[in-house]
Amino acid sequence: MQTADSAFQTTLKLLLDERTDDGHFVGELSSSALSTATAVSALSFYLKRKTLAADQRSAIEQKVAASIAWMLNQQNDDGGWGDTDKNYSNISTTMLVEAAFEAADLTSDHLPAIEEARQYIFAQGGIEGLRDRYGKDKTFAVPILANCAMAGIVPWHEVSALPFEAACVPQRFYNLMQLPVVSYAIPALVAIGQCKFINDPPWDPVRKTIRSLAVGRSLNVLEKMQPESGGYLEAIPLTSFVAMALIESGRCDCSVVENSIRFLLESVRHDAESCCWPIDTNLATWGTTLAINGIANDRETFSQLVLDEPKNWRQCIEWVLSCQNQEVHPFTGAAPGGWGWTDLSGAVPDADDTPGALIALKHVYDLIRSAEFQSALPEATRDDFGEALEQQIRSAADVGLKWLVDLQNCDRGWPTFCRGWGKLPFDRSGADLTAHAIRAINAWQRTSVESLSARRIGNAIENGFAYLRQKQHSEGYWLPLWFGNQDFPDDINPCYGTAKVLQAFIDCKLLDTRPAQNGLKWLVNHQNDDGGFGGGPSVQWKNVSLGSSTVEETALCAEALMGSEDALHQDAARRAVDWLDQAVMSDSIATFNPIGFYFAKLWYHEKLYPLVFSIAALARQKSGMSNATRARGKPATTNTV
Repeated sequence: MQTADSAFQTTLKLLLDERTDDGHFVGELSSSALSTATAVSALSFYLKRKTLAADQRSAIEQKVAASIAWMLNQQNDDGGWGDTDKNYSNISTTMLVEAAFEAADLTSDHLPAIEEARQYIFAQGGIEGLRDRYGKDKTFAVPILANCAMAGIVPWHEVSALPFEAACVPQRFYNLMQLPVVSYAIPALVAIGQCKFINDPPWDPVRKTIRSLAVGRSLNVLEKMQPESGGYLEAIPLTSFVAMALIESGRCDCSVVENSIRFLLESVRHDAESCCWPIDTNLATWGTTLAINGIANDRETFSQLVLDEPKNWRQCIEWVLSCQNQEVHPFTGAAPGGWGWTDLSGAVPDADDTPGALIALKHVYDLIRSAEFQSALPEATRDDFGEALEQQIRSAADVGLKWLVDLQNCDRGWPTFCRGWGKLPFDRSGADLTAHAIRAINAWQRTSVESLSARRIGNAIENGFAYLRQKQHSEGYWLPLWFGNQDFPDDINPCYGTAKVLQAFIDCKLLDTRPAQNGLKWLVNHQNDDGGFGGGPSVQWKNVSLGSSTVEETALCAEALMGSEDALHQDAARRAVDWLDQAVMSDSIATFNPIGFYFAKLWYHEKLYPLVFSIAALARQKSGMSNATRARGKPATTNTV
């Protein structure tokens, strides 16, 4: 068995090798059959309606053909498609792939594959099966059906009308209107709503008149919300739906379509034989802050890394600071102060990336204020980590904390983007978001925050824990909003949710409370026989015996269990770390699995997740070992927690 420190160092090197030249982390989202299908549909409709120069047309046609080839290679044995290469088939992706084939006029060339897809769709219940998957939430069901209607495989009367005229109301009133889509889907509401209206207008003359008058004004809303990159939320499916809907509404030449097509062509992944798209451009801010926070679990390692490469880490810190939103955001109307998931223009500030950035900046702030660190800094770099940077971080944190506290919902939890949108799943408060917000506020509350009173900070934390107590399931677990497990009933991921919530109890020294103890008990009782956590039958390991657990879930649960001094919890943590050690020894620690949910329950996996989650657990272990070593005066050579 290799030593714990060896596993840590190996994982750390793998993670640091993922850095860019200026010190931050970009990662890599999985290629997505769903994203590729929507992009192919949008480009195909564009080719049919747009007059293009011969070379432009040829270039796009080649991408469409190569994308079709890529999708054919992704078809599962049951005839359907999953969101990623590691996902089970689902009706949403399969219907979108069929629509893409129809839009590209290539179905006759690939009849066997399409026939298998149609059989899969029929077995899943067809249109009603799709609606059942999303329930009352029309955010994704309506665009899918509209895409199919544009391709001619679903009649327009099966596509629900969307009240696109609502976008003409001032943004601050959106949350009061009980819209049938989530807050981040206003562009789809407008574009798909207009396409339905034009292709299948209502019989009601009053409604018809109102919507006719709203077409131009709502299109102006789309223009104002579109970022510089052209990609709404940097999301390929959302941008594709907007583009194809406007194209099929007779607006092929409008600026929104041109910018959307530019975004799709710039974000494609391609090689000599195939093309495909990820679900989003990247999660660079999220990945970078996860990396910083994971490494900083061992303060000595973090300090030494900064001392060894001060230029790189100064650039990384500046990069994180530069990602903070500095103005009222055109997409959600959010005030300045929050962070989104990427530095790209399509990002929107949210309640998961903002806490991640705030916690990372607190690690840096504490480090540069350390006399030991300052004395070890080379003379030439002391100004780079002096009072100017300290003040810069304090100012960013002050605005960020106010933004975060102001976002807290009336139910005392935190939503993702917008306060007060509580009707649909991805707009509601979430346990994982709330726990992350609590951790960020707690990290900074002992440092003077000019924009918030101590009482308000204390109330925000207290109310957040009240929400977490309320949302804990009777068995002891919590569920996250943005992460899932395809092998669990209803795609839930209690391992991720419970591990993330327990971190808030650990940080606030509340691990001896009943909710925390029940959460820890649930984790111990649901540890896999192989010592890891999560996963299931879909997890496949190549040439190694690691059971059915995943690196991501095992690392998260191990880190949470290490926060307890109870012998039972320590033993469970040791078994989980032993599993991670085996993953390192077998060169499998970087193996990723689809645990991420994107908008509307779309699966993805991220290259950085196994590394950033593992480094957090292994650094926590190393820090504990170092403390124990100092107390005993013995070298840390055994694999203890």
